[in-house]
Amino acid sequence: MSLEYAILVSLRERAGSGYELARRFDKSIGYFWAASHQQIYRSLKRMVELGWVDCDEVAQQKRPDKKVYRVSESGGEELARWIAEPASTRNDLTVKLRGASFGDVAQVREEIARHRDQHAARLAIYREIERRDFPDTAKLSGQALHQHLVLSGGIHTEQALLEWCEETIRALDDDQDRGT
Repeated sequence: MSLEYAILVSLRERAGSGYELARRFDKSIGYFWAASHQQIYRSLKRMVELGWVDCDEVAQQKRPDKKVYRVSESGGEELARWIAEPASTRNDLTVKLRGASFGDVAQVREEIARHRDQHAARLAIYREIERRDFPDTAKLSGQALHQHLVLSGGIHTEQALLEWCEETIRALDDDQDRGT
């Protein structure tokens, strides 16, 4: 997925400045699609050039003017086109595991342990966000429902990946104990 589509989704939810958008990424979208502030600003510039977003200058007292971005009509059409495309997934870690016998198995095990720790930490964050932002999931609808469904998918994904990493580490350790 290109960063531009994550930005279009965020701007459709709420227009904002590059700074505000970067903060949103830091707090929510960034868990699913990481981007540096520089990447976001470069993408916004490119999206203005493509006509996908419009930019309004807002005067501020004692500060430089603020640029507020919003999705243009053609940006909305592009987002809808992209949403209709089939989604793809890829996972470099599984390819490394598959090829572990051609390299350093212990190094691959350590990489899986690192991923396990990241998944455990992310799962804790997601559960805290759910507790804080969605205390009554039965009453959600519209945009709030969609946001929670993404978070719920993240929770399920992190739980499954955490379990898989733990299972894989046990299997690799057992294999090493057998001396193969």
